Amino acid sequence: MFDTFYPLYRRIGPAVLTLAALACGEKSPETPQEPWPAVQKILNETRDIVVLDGVQKASLRYAGDKTPAAGDWRIEHMLSDPENYNPYTSSDAGASQVQAFVFESLLWASPEPPYAQNGHIAKGYPVISDDKLTYTFELRDNVKFADGKPLTATDVVFSMKVIKCPTVAAPHLSNYYASVVDVIQEGDYKVSVVCNEPYILNDLFLGGIRVIPKHFYDPDGLLDPVTAKSLIDGSWGKGPHASRVKRFGEGFNQNFNQNMMGSGPYQVADWNTDVITGQKIVLTRDTDYWGNGVEGLAPSGHMNKIVFKIINDQDAAFIDLTNGNLDVHDLKPLEFKEKSWSPDFMKRFMKGVPFEGGYMYIGWNNAGPLFGDKRVRQAMTHFTDREGMVKNLLFGVGETVESPIHKFRPEYNNDLKPYVFDPEKGVALLKEAGWADTDNDGILDKEINGKKTPFRFEFLVNAGNALRKDIALTLQSVLKDVGIECQVRELDWSIFLERVKKKEFDAITLGWTGGTGLAFPPDSYQLWHSSQIEGNGSNYITFRNAEVDRILEDYRKEFDMNKRITMYKRFQEILHEEQPYTFLFKRRVATAYSRRFAGVNWYPGGAQTQEWWVSPDNRLYQ
Repeated sequence: MFDTFYPLYRRIGPAVLTLAALACGEKSPETPQEPWPAVQKILNETRDIVVLDGVQKASLRYAGDKTPAAGDWRIEHMLSDPENYNPYTSSDAGASQVQAFVFESLLWASPEPPYAQNGHIAKGYPVISDDKLTYTFELRDNVKFADGKPLTATDVVFSMKVIKCPTVAAPHLSNYYASVVDVIQEGDYKVSVVCNEPYILNDLFLGGIRVIPKHFYDPDGLLDPVTAKSLIDGSWGKGPHASRVKRFGEGFNQNFNQNMMGSGPYQVADWNTDVITGQKIVLTRDTDYWGNGVEGLAPSGHMNKIVFKIINDQDAAFIDLTNGNLDVHDLKPLEFKEKSWSPDFMKRFMKGVPFEGGYMYIGWNNAGPLFGDKRVRQAMTHFTDREGMVKNLLFGVGETVESPIHKFRPEYNNDLKPYVFDPEKGVALLKEAGWADTDNDGILDKEINGKKTPFRFEFLVNAGNALRKDIALTLQSVLKDVGIECQVRELDWSIFLERVKKKEFDAITLGWTGGTGLAFPPDSYQLWHSSQIEGNGSNYITFRNAEVDRILEDYRKEFDMNKRITMYKRFQEILHEEQPYTFLFKRRVATAYSRRFAGVNWYPGGAQTQEWWVSPDNRLYQ
């Protein structure tokens, strides 16, 4: 549910926008002389998800009448290895995508309006006190973890204790549970969560907690004598169990980066053979999964194996797709426009084309000497030809954005006047901020802290992502003409992410996905509140603003939607003025997927891959 980095394009999976197919075996129409204009016309007519059968718009719902059956594999492309496999400390989309099949939550949200939350580990929606401060969940008594041990209220309490444990490196996650002050176990299958103030998304995030097995993640029982309340109010630090809490945090942060266990329908069967760095991650369907045959649950999946094939170059991944070694691949804009319309390609693949749930941006280190002045950040946005990027890099398949709020949500501020591409205005802003070429060497400079400082900086991008590199190079070209030296540097995803988290950068280009999407109100606390600067918090660009902090705090407690909209429009006005990010665009991402998959239905937030299945006569793997 929380926002996550995505190291490539939008990734598929149940927690983010996903892709789908119609009935397998359908023949694609012949390739027209000029397919792209026809496709552009279809895409320009709607903001909704589009499914393409060749160059024809196809139905969003599966029209077949066959009964789903378990079998076959699905092989997907992943650009980089996940940051790690720890369910609480990882924050990249690759890890979240894998974990979504392994861990389960108390509730699951219907993919169709009104997006009702239904019981999963819990029997149903919680009983909520009149003051909206206590949420009581009654658990199913038949849920089991992958090793066969039962999931009980003890595991739910433990999971919340871990999230709230100050020695666990999960600030991006714990902020969604900031109002929780106690967790009370009431028997083996009943638990109440007590909050000190209302939060508009408490039902979503309390119901969405990934429940982890206590016996696996705390085999020595270090947290057993430590109460949830003491971890939350800080009294543990002066209590008799302080050393246990510290030891637990150290172990949890280090020992479960390459290991995991949940109650979900898929698990890693053999960590020695199924998880190979730089090659693959293989998840195997648990034939003894507790939810098999249980009515009312979200679809658990029909594929025997889900394989994430790691290919650190998108061009190589496209070749693997065309050679039949991938079933699913997000197409680069140029691949979508020019390389995916041959008769052979259309015969084998459908295309799903949704708008991504997140957005791309250039992040400026607000605490650094170069970008601490908002006039400089405003100038950088004027130097960024965002409309040109949509036209030339995305071939028009996208829209510019001016804020972090989902552009199709009512909270989005459509009154913000876009920063147009205007290098002259950017130069004027830099001059106003004191930048000039005082020594005629062609590079702007300024005295900062008593030292003459040239305007020279490093722009980091993750290796293998051609679009992000093109964004950086496009800006680099403009900056060179105005006297700014920008060095574009590619780094492997893990190294890149480490630099970002340590705030060791001048500028980066990244994307956020996840969050609450279209279905639920947004909550921007994780990314923009000043408390999220410290440690591994997600405010990597070190943005501080007292008014924004107040808005983000008050918004969480306001249940009147109209008042929330007013609050967030002001929040966006401040970001627009400050330009801590140069907000770029949200894209339509075309995903090619094998026609052999059936049983796919498209919803407003995408498609759920657990619904996919393959009929016996179309299977490739056993």
